[in-house]
Amino acid sequence: MEEQFKVALFDVDGTLVDSEGQYSVFWGEMGRRYHPEMPNFSDVIKGTTLTQILDRYFPKEDHEEIVKELYAYEAQMKFDFVDGAEDFVRDIRKRGVKCAVVTSSNEQKMEYLRRCIPYFDELFDKVLTAEMFTASKPNPDCYLLGAKVFGAKVEECVVFEDALTGLEAGMRAGMFTIGLPTTNAREVIEGKCSVVVDSFKELDYDEVVKLKRNFISNSDLS
Repeated sequence: MEEQFKVALFDVDGTLVDSEGQYSVFWGEMGRRYHPEMPNFSDVIKGTTLTQILDRYFPKEDHEEIVKELYAYEAQMKFDFVDGAEDFVRDIRKRGVKCAVVTSSNEQKMEYLRRCIPYFDELFDKVLTAEMFTASKPNPDCYLLGAKVFGAKVEECVVFEDALTGLEAGMRAGMFTIGLPTTNAREVIEGKCSVVVDSFKELDYDEVVKLKRNFISNSDLS
């Protein structure tokens, strides 16, 4: 793995944007309605595309109504950046790092987000959504696509994630993966990623390079 930091790939919900709690409310209700045997339903579906959630867990005849309820719910959601996330993205872009969103969310959801943060797309070089890949996290395809669109090697990319499925996707892609304990506690995600960082406020370009260098050095020693 190279020490270079050329591409940053970001999950959205729970990583860049403080929205996971709101989605947990919606999918928790859907879980209670359709799958009372799965009390952790909202956790099970994290990082999965809407199409896959519907196909795996809900009867086809109810898909239209569930989507209608979801879009109505998303339309009134509040999307705000996680503390420090926006400043971090601006910092690394000044240092020449290409930045992409890699999300299991679809374009409809992203439009709701853009209503709350109109300049969202200006912060990123690419926004990759569920429509652009067939397999969702923990499959690594979405992050491999993130490297491909910039013509970068996986060793030059850094993934920023909060969900277990996303962390697994980043690691399976062979990328240095930074876990943020926003959705899951630190002890839950430790060992599931390259390194855990408590907040974007602890990070800048130089700190990421340092963390990556230390990780590589420790890996070489083991």
